[in-house]
Amino acid sequence: MSTRRETLTIGALCVTWYALSSASNVVGKLALTEFPFPMSVTMVQLISTVVYSAPAFSLFNVRRAPAFPKQYYLRVLIPLAVAKFFTTMFSQISIWKVPISYAHTVKATTPLWTAALARALFGERQPAAVQGALLLIAAGVAVASATELHFDALGLGAALAAAALLSLQHLYSKRVLRDTGVHHLRLLQALSGAASALLAPAWLLAEGAALRGARPAGGWRRAAALLAADGALAWLQAVAAFSVLSRVSPLAYAVASSAKRAAVVAASLLLLRNPAPPLNLAGMALALLGVFAYNRAKLRAARPRPLLPV
Repeated sequence: MSTRRETLTIGALCVTWYALSSASNVVGKLALTEFPFPMSVTMVQLISTVVYSAPAFSLFNVRRAPAFPKQYYLRVLIPLAVAKFFTTMFSQISIWKVPISYAHTVKATTPLWTAALARALFGERQPAAVQGALLLIAAGVAVASATELHFDALGLGAALAAAALLSLQHLYSKRVLRDTGVHHLRLLQALSGAASALLAPAWLLAEGAALRGARPAGGWRRAAALLAADGALAWLQAVAAFSVLSRVSPLAYAVASSAKRAAVVAASLLLLRNPAPPLNLAGMALALLGVFAYNRAKLRAARPRPLLPV
């Protein structure tokens, strides 16, 4: 009974995560269209996570974070916080410069980066089925890039950087959760707080002067409302994502993340109505198919206990 309840909980969390992530991406795209300052939007999201988490901890009686040793903080948590900042910033740049559907198709290369990191860090070789799936992903992204009507080199580079950093961030976040026993929401708040504090000088240097003379297209009231909504949605979807990550294996999380990416692509195409020629849609579908094939191949190789509903 407890296993069934856990499976239902994970399923509900996944559906919530997909809906919140889709809404967050659409609102983020609108916010960046009105207010084209990606580092500022990133800071709003990180500070929102810190601010909104505090009352949530009291409301749900979340246990306190353990006292991290100074060396562990400097060696593990600070690099993770910096990675979180740049992952968020590159994600914002990608959806600002290119359609959300294309940005998330490119970010489907996360398994490619995961395989490359596993090879570089641990000398791990991938079986033939995994290599075939990685080729499918690469081919799908190549087709989508070649046929994208609103292609932008900066948007492509930002999406690739976000995918690479996301792979590294998930790998080490799971390790921190396992090694320290810290509650996943406490870790989320700690990383967001450290990231915003560490990168605040860089943000002011990069966008401070431009912000003083900024005039959002729809006025400051509309821009402020979009930024507030974007910050709240980003926090909620991060809470949902960390809640899933804390309950499943990294492999099962990758499966859930693949389905989430497909949901975001579909939602953006339906809500924002970006023009996409048939060959472009075929490239997106091929990349997403490659991600599912990759997860299936890894699942067969690892054979973990099933935790996600089919």
